[in-house]
Amino acid sequence: MNLEKYIRNIPGFPKPGILFRDVTTLIQNPKAFKTSIDMLVQKYKGKKIDKVVAVEARGFIFGAAIAYKLGVGFIPVRKKGKLPYKTNSVTYNLEYGTDTLEIHCDAIEKGDKVLIVDDLLATGGTVKAVTELIEGLEGKVMGIAFVIELVDLKGKDKLKGYPIFSLIKY
Repeated sequence: MNLEKYIRNIPGFPKPGILFRDVTTLIQNPKAFKTSIDMLVQKYKGKKIDKVVAVEARGFIFGAAIAYKLGVGFIPVRKKGKLPYKTNSVTYNLEYGTDTLEIHCDAIEKGDKVLIVDDLLATGGTVKAVTELIEGLEGKVMGIAFVIELVDLKGKDKLKGYPIFSLIKY
């Protein structure tokens, strides 16, 4: 199945000059969504993953489904102030300013093998911050999976040393 045909392109969003790759059209199609989950699960099946970590919001959709299919725990990484228990946090640079992500301090146990899942790899800053959260809790990043990778933005450069897999590359 050609998953690329289920991605909607939106010119000028969120600002002029940007071509937004909208994954919601893939999610709303049951066959395309199932295929994307099955393809990602197949890639990591048998890799002895203990937990799947995903970033809000669209990453949760894919990450939770993958965790379920792999039979492992799911860990949400959220923006500052959204998690109810004690957290570890990391602040990282955005194009204009900074942002902070948090994970519950007891979400990862020492030595846990972790798969990071997100919908899109752009510049890599967000997922790099997630690797820092996981490694700060002494987890091991076994892989990083994306539905879409925007190759020209060179997000992989920030993630050197980590195995990366993307279903669709633009």
